Amino acid sequence: MSQTSQPSADPKPDEVTPSYVKLAMRNMVKKGGKSLFHFFLTTIGLLGLLIGLAYLTR
Repeated sequence: MSQTSQPSADPKPDEVTPSYVKLAMRNMVKKGGKSLFHFFLTTIGLLGLLIGLAYLTR
């Protein structure tokens, strides 16, 4: 089996691996307005979908 080159899987004992939540928050802060724009766009889209389905199925 061939192995792909990956960074060392064993972190140093004194280093704590950041959690996925911390990484996501750091990424969101780094991207700034783009993340907020996508969040609000998704929210508006979901609300529109739910309101549209409620209207069609009344």
